[in-house]
Amino acid sequence: MWTLIQKGGFLIYPLLFCSVLALTVIIERAISLSRVQMNKKNFMKHLAELISRNRIMDAVNYCEKYNTPLSRVIKAGLIKHNQTRDYIQSGVEKAIREEIPFLERYLGILATITAVTPLIGFLGTVSGMIKVFIQVEASAELISPKMLSGGVWEALLTTAFGLAIAIPTLVAYNFFVSRSRNLVNEIEDAGFELLSLLKGEEYEV
Repeated sequence: MWTLIQKGGFLIYPLLFCSVLALTVIIERAISLSRVQMNKKNFMKHLAELISRNRIMDAVNYCEKYNTPLSRVIKAGLIKHNQTRDYIQSGVEKAIREEIPFLERYLGILATITAVTPLIGFLGTVSGMIKVFIQVEASAELISPKMLSGGVWEALLTTAFGLAIAIPTLVAYNFFVSRSRNLVNEIEDAGFELLSLLKGEEYEV
């Protein structure tokens, strides 16, 4: 592997940095999003029981047991339980907006790596071919494959490394974007359900 890295030229190093950064973000997102997962149905069912008995503070305390976006948003709505529907809804929507940056954190880095690494690989291809032509032009003797191998190696390896990084990073990016959107939708549904519970309305799924 080290031999291939050396043959790939200096552009291999920013590609390696991108690969480490992408892997770090992927691990962080996988851990963070898995930690905020909770059973929304059971959570809201227990809240409904407490709200139906007018035990609002117990419901708030129940939310505080969980450190998740869903529980924080519901808590924000519960605190305003004695206000108008519009005021409660405004508080819930504000809380959701505050949670979105956490759910989408670092995804911009993955998107950038997905776009940049193939371009770095292509730049390596161009750089490698330039070296090949420089050697061809400078050689007054017969051209041997060994003379051209350095530039060809650089051209091929940087392209391969760039694509090898970009493809799985793109897959991970799309997965995390989908997951974060699903979580936001789940939180929004829970917010509407909370409004119905607090105002004694029938909630339609």
